[in-house]
Amino acid sequence: MKKAQLAINSVSTGGADLNERLSAYTEAGFQNVEFQLGQVWAEIERGRSAEDIRRALEGYGLRCIGGFETDLAVFGETEANHARILKNAELLGVLGGTTLVVGVGGWPGERPADPVGDAASVAGELAERMATFGVRLAIEFNWSPWVKSLRTAVDIARRSESPQVGVLFDPAHYHCTPSKFDQLDEEAVRHLFHVHVDDMRDKPGELSDCNSDRELPGEGILPLQEIFGRIEALGYDGYFSIEMFSERLWSLPAAEAAKRMYASLLSLCD
Repeated sequence: MKKAQLAINSVSTGGADLNERLSAYTEAGFQNVEFQLGQVWAEIERGRSAEDIRRALEGYGLRCIGGFETDLAVFGETEANHARILKNAELLGVLGGTTLVVGVGGWPGERPADPVGDAASVAGELAERMATFGVRLAIEFNWSPWVKSLRTAVDIARRSESPQVGVLFDPAHYHCTPSKFDQLDEEAVRHLFHVHVDDMRDKPGELSDCNSDRELPGEGILPLQEIFGRIEALGYDGYFSIEMFSERLWSLPAAEAAKRMYASLLSLCD
């Protein structure tokens, strides 16, 4: 892992307006930011343009690499959800981001005969439309009532038969789900578009909260060097974005929180 690959997810800092966040990230040492897109839409609703936000990023020496906001509706009513995802992709395109992370929604009633195939078909079709904006779709496992493992997310990406559909890997979800280390094989890594960074408290995965039990890298129990080393050895050369849902970090000034997160990542770097 190189310092140039490090990124911060904007959900990790709280109580700050966008410019304060961006200044904090630059001051901490980050060059790349992944947006919780609800924060960006809030700025736009207050009258700021996406182009102005991109100029602000450039002014702070930052690059938008992607973002997230909503899950992907596969079953039932999908029109409004897909329109929102396309708007998010268009926004990311203006900001310079290339990866939109989504979960996968559930189904009403009985389980479909082939939910993986259904999700793959919908993801592939929507991702091809997103390509107009230069943005790819990354499936996040465990942000879903049924996509609960790396294997299932990879199966969706593979069966979509679209180079625009891939997978997000997050150690917290890896810890809390049936995912296994041997599932991090060459095929899985070939489908990885994005990687989150976090550690976990010393609790069994099935008793852990995948968000509130996160710790800074090095302060938990996960073998992050081994996990990320395997991912890189199998060819991943993308971003590593720290994503924390920590009341302790949210209570700090954005600059202090960002510095702590950046410092925690350095032990993972070459």
